[in-house]
Amino acid sequence: MNVTLAVKQYISKMIENSGPGMKVLLMDKETTSIVSVVYTQSEILQKEVYLFERIDSQNRDSMKHLKAICFLRPTKENVEHLIQELRRPKYSVYFIYFSNVISKSEIKALAEADEQEVVAEVQEFYGDFIAVNPHVFSLNLHGVARGRGWEPSMLSRCTQGLTSVLLALKKCPMIRYQLSSDMSKRLAESVKQIITKEYELFDFRKTEVPPLLLILDRSDDAITPLLNQWTYQAMVHELLGLNNNRIDLSRVPGVSKDLREVVLSAENDEFYANNLYLNFGEIGTNIKNLMEDFQKKKPKEQQKLESISDMKAFVDNYPQFKKMSGTVSKHVTVVGELSRLVSERQLMEVSEVEQDLACQNDHSNAQQNVRRMLQNPRVAEVDAVRLVMLYALRYERHSSSILPSLMEELSKRGVSERHRRMVQSVVEYGGKRIRGSDLITPTDAVAITKQFFKGLKGVENVYTQHRPLLHDTLDQLIKGRLKDSQFPYLGPSSLRDRPQDIVVFLIGGATYEEALAVYNLNRNTPGVRIVLGGSSIHNTKSFLEEVMLSTGHSGGSDRAQGSVRHGYRR
Repeated sequence: MNVTLAVKQYISKMIENSGPGMKVLLMDKETTSIVSVVYTQSEILQKEVYLFERIDSQNRDSMKHLKAICFLRPTKENVEHLIQELRRPKYSVYFIYFSNVISKSEIKALAEADEQEVVAEVQEFYGDFIAVNPHVFSLNLHGVARGRGWEPSMLSRCTQGLTSVLLALKKCPMIRYQLSSDMSKRLAESVKQIITKEYELFDFRKTEVPPLLLILDRSDDAITPLLNQWTYQAMVHELLGLNNNRIDLSRVPGVSKDLREVVLSAENDEFYANNLYLNFGEIGTNIKNLMEDFQKKKPKEQQKLESISDMKAFVDNYPQFKKMSGTVSKHVTVVGELSRLVSERQLMEVSEVEQDLACQNDHSNAQQNVRRMLQNPRVAEVDAVRLVMLYALRYERHSSSILPSLMEELSKRGVSERHRRMVQSVVEYGGKRIRGSDLITPTDAVAITKQFFKGLKGVENVYTQHRPLLHDTLDQLIKGRLKDSQFPYLGPSSLRDRPQDIVVFLIGGATYEEALAVYNLNRNTPGVRIVLGGSSIHNTKSFLEEVMLSTGHSGGSDRAQGSVRHGYRR
């Protein structure tokens, strides 16, 4: 159940199938992202792929000495581009791979265009998703909902993405969905339809316990994406923004030219892989150790290169040293910028209030804390607004709610009209009327007692006491206690045994805090393997954009265009 490995194997197989010789990799906008997240350019260069081109690029040169490997999404536009390409081929031979199911009629159209017989093979390799971490995938889609229903093109794209993950992992699952969300039910039915239609593709060896696909809706937990984060990957995404493993550092004061954009990938950055889920305090210590280690290995200027063997040793160690030097400067810059933002925006104080709002039930304390933060001029606008949002969600129906006066306070601070409107939008998106689960207050005495004891033990620190709703949902599922009345099975049959292989998908986007929860569940529950997917991976900024698009308050339509085809056949 490793999505990174699944995509890597597909790409290796494509390159292998084309045999020896110089190659060009022809991709579209989306497959470029899919490939770049799992492979570095230098790794692919070692496999004799010397050129990377976009199928929609008009000014490509004719290079008959190159073989073309085409990895494309099966969209109408891409098929059209391929037809034009095959009528006037620029390369000697074409190996065509679609990232999902392609219709027979489109295959026929390609065959008719291939008059010069340059196509060596056409196959479907199901890498139609972004493998973010080995247990996390994303479809990079924003604005999937329109009100409480689907944005039409997005339902089709999510279905394609989800079925391709199942095919890549070789799973034919039973499906459960969140009953309170119509979107979850529709996606479940849409995925089931494809599994039924393409039954030959899903004919995998039966396992003793069938795999399970659980479909959930982001609006059931609007609190998690609003919280500041304190583990490395989550913090980087929250404060700097991770886009297909890339971070834009161009706004960092005094940053050097070669660090304006850096790549953070656990696949080929050992320090990042080891620190992904550690908290900010531990990262500070580890970066200090990395620096000290680097100082020791640094070639001394006065080091005498007297013998041939001295020189050989220096040359052998130099690439390692250069790589390490790059790693050190990259992480020192990133961690340095995180530290600067934490102190500039007083995020430790902000986060403490956020965590109290999310985890404690003490209204008088909460209102004082939020007021205090709103009156602090060093607290940034976005942080002031998110505190009011958390308060609005937490104490939505509290008899002595002070929301109107907090909104007044935001107005006094000069917070923009757009940001103030967002508070109402968030309640509209994920308030009590919408939620199917008990996100806020456990009602029965046992749960309240558990909550009380949970507050006493097992909290690492005050900044990480919050646990996403997803953790509790999955915990119940693994123990066989997830209620069928809230999360029904699609179709008549249900699992008798506890599930072992679970794919959980969040419509409206997942978060890195949830990725951490899944990572810990995988680590601490022997025999259970969970993969988490989302229509995107959110930080607060992208989540609020999602909310505004969904509630119809956004200024303009900036939905990610997953161009989509509706005809499925093999």
